[in-house]
Amino acid sequence: MLGHHYTHSFLETAVASVNAGCNLELSYGMRNNVFMRIPQALAMGNITLQMLRDRVRPLFYTRMRLGEFDPPAMNPYSSLDLSVVQSPKHRNLSLEAAVKSFVLLKNVRGTLPLRAQDLSSQHLAVVGPFADNPRVLFGDYAPVPEPQYIYTPRRGLEMLGANVSFAAGCSEPRCKLYSRAELVRVVGAADVVLVCLGTGVDVETEAKDRSDLSLPGHQLELLQDAVQ
Repeated sequence: MLGHHYTHSFLETAVASVNAGCNLELSYGMRNNVFMRIPQALAMGNITLQMLRDRVRPLFYTRMRLGEFDPPAMNPYSSLDLSVVQSPKHRNLSLEAAVKSFVLLKNVRGTLPLRAQDLSSQHLAVVGPFADNPRVLFGDYAPVPEPQYIYTPRRGLEMLGANVSFAAGCSEPRCKLYSRAELVRVVGAADVVLVCLGTGVDVETEAKDRSDLSLPGHQLELLQDAVQ
């Protein structure tokens, strides 16, 4: 609120937040956070002790239900490691969730779905900065995954036995340097072309917004060249 000029000090921000019902401050990286002013606000009479109790009660009720204050031996999740998290059962469930979350906006001439049994007779081109770059496939606040478990579009198609050619066109999402000749060479020889575009954390994250929704850099040009 201070950054948006709704308030003029951390004290004023703390008072406004507590009065509005906020009971948790996310202040990562701040040496001196906003809610450290609550004792001062209480002493000045800007907020009451009962109000603080009302704010704290649901917060700690939830934390207690989550087991945050239980001994580690009582927490059944404390013994889990990658052998459990990345077990075939859980990986298959993740795959099912990913497949069922796709949104098909347009399917001209019934192009999709691509059937695995038909891929061996077709030449596929996978192009774009997101086609084979594991680093850019994760959004803001994502975990740090094990590289062996990351499947890019290119890697996934190759595992199906498809004849896949690849051209990034540009090596990163900002797509400042674009190789049209590389793209045209790969796309021109393909039966099916998959163009993988987007933004990613290199272009936009929390506190790093854009003024428009256009594809960054030369990505739109890359798409147009692939279609032509």
